[in-house]
Amino acid sequence: MNGRVIRVDLWEEFKNLLIKYDVKELVYRIEMSVPAKYLTSLRLILPTSGVQYVFIDTASGDKLRKTGIAIHRDKLGNMYIRDEDVINFIRSELNKKDLKIRSYWSM
Repeated sequence: MNGRVIRVDLWEEFKNLLIKYDVKELVYRIEMSVPAKYLTSLRLILPTSGVQYVFIDTASGDKLRKTGIAIHRDKLGNMYIRDEDVINFIRSELNKKDLKIRSYWSM
């Protein structure tokens, strides 16, 4: 991979890339600011030969702006996204129940 990164702004466009490359695995990262009550986002990463496609979805009220995935709040008011909500959304959208979807954490 030569390190080229392409940001994809629309969910439908990213979904079409997932279909085009017939993905068997997908990586995501839930990103939260400190404190988490102010910003929560989702980053989906599709690595292909020579290019890494990235889709970012941010909070808008009680859901993510582009995908509509629910945002929850803990008893302190901190926002969070459930891993199972992300996984279920992607599998449902692609109609691929066996798709491997992995969380990616970095420091």
